[in-house]
Amino acid sequence: MTNQNPKGGTELQFEYLRKHVDSNLLDQVEICTSVPEKTPLHPTKVNILWEKNSYDQGNLAPWFKDKSNHHKYDWYVFNSNWSFEKFTQAFGLPTEKCVVIKNGIENIDPVESSYQKGQPIKIIHQCTPWRGLSVLLGAMQLVKNPLISLDVYSSCEVYGKDFAEANDKHYEALYEQARQLPNVNYIGYKPNEYIKEHLKDYRLFVYPSIWEETFCISALEAMAAGLYCITTNYGALFETCSEFPMYIPYSNDYKSLAKKFASGIEIAGESLEAPGIQDHLDLQKKFVNRFYDWKVKGTSWTRFLQGAINAK
Repeated sequence: MTNQNPKGGTELQFEYLRKHVDSNLLDQVEICTSVPEKTPLHPTKVNILWEKNSYDQGNLAPWFKDKSNHHKYDWYVFNSNWSFEKFTQAFGLPTEKCVVIKNGIENIDPVESSYQKGQPIKIIHQCTPWRGLSVLLGAMQLVKNPLISLDVYSSCEVYGKDFAEANDKHYEALYEQARQLPNVNYIGYKPNEYIKEHLKDYRLFVYPSIWEETFCISALEAMAAGLYCITTNYGALFETCSEFPMYIPYSNDYKSLAKKFASGIEIAGESLEAPGIQDHLDLQKKFVNRFYDWKVKGTSWTRFLQGAINAK
């Protein structure tokens, strides 16, 4: 069934914002997400652009390059310092109107027990197909450990029916490659609630990102569940995930990148048996819950909105 109500990262974060911030505050502001003037500017409320897209996306640059637009919003909110720096450097946004409030997560059930030698090592990959799926499938063809398998939740359907119908056909060959590989199970689209519920069934989260991430909610959710994560260091990924994942240096030589990820996957599988790995994963869970739980983010947003309204 095709997803009628898209809930990508932006939609989910807005849903959490409404849940964790007093509606009386939200009623006094007009928050537009990602694409400037996607929703009309309000003549009396505090106008906020909550920017989650990358600075180099073609549909954003013309608006931001025109500096006469910059006064239209009272505040610009970015989900990472990396993104804030890219936008201010590329377009000269007034820094005094910019703040960083990182994304958050909620309600993640952790893996129930530590890994035991000889158990299957299941990998989860949930992302749109253009962000590194081809690299990951190349890596899985090189992985020799028979205990390791990959479940792929990748589709354009996360952005809704029309987007899926227009774009999934361009990636069908990639999906078919996933279906044919013996150590890969192609599942396709599942909603975020399903993913969060089933994260505890996996041991590794692998994301060979070839996309400059401004954040990475799926990585944080995997970390909160206690999965060992492997990703590139591209964009804001290191800022988001800190020291906990295994980082593979980004390269636009995707064949070489696939080889490095294959090696990383094999090493990570062995590391699950290493002394101290559970302490590492437990600390990782505490880190995410301390800094990225939406109860914490709700407080950050509340303080920001109170200040923004008072300053209007």
